[in-house]
Amino acid sequence: MTTHVADCTVANCSFNDHSECNAVGITVGGREDHASCATFIDTGTHGGLPKVLADVGACQRSECVHNDHLMCQAPEVHIGPGADNADCLTYAHG
Repeated sequence: MTTHVADCTVANCSFNDHSECNAVGITVGGREDHASCATFIDTGTHGGLPKVLADVGACQRSECVHNDHLMCQAPEVHIGPGADNADCLTYAHG
């Protein structure tokens, strides 16, 4: 089972459709004490699927309390501006 991307408030992401992510899946990357959406892309061109289905495909933040074998176990994730243009706001250092 994968974790659903509940919302995304990064308006300039090509996968953002009215605050919802329509990528097939996202990867959470970044560095320790910081998690970013590695799927973020700002090309000025709308991309993704015609409907919202985004889940977390992989999470590289093994120190996050929600991470289990590089898979997100949070009930849902929220993506928004933070230290980078697009951060995983659900990230919690464990």
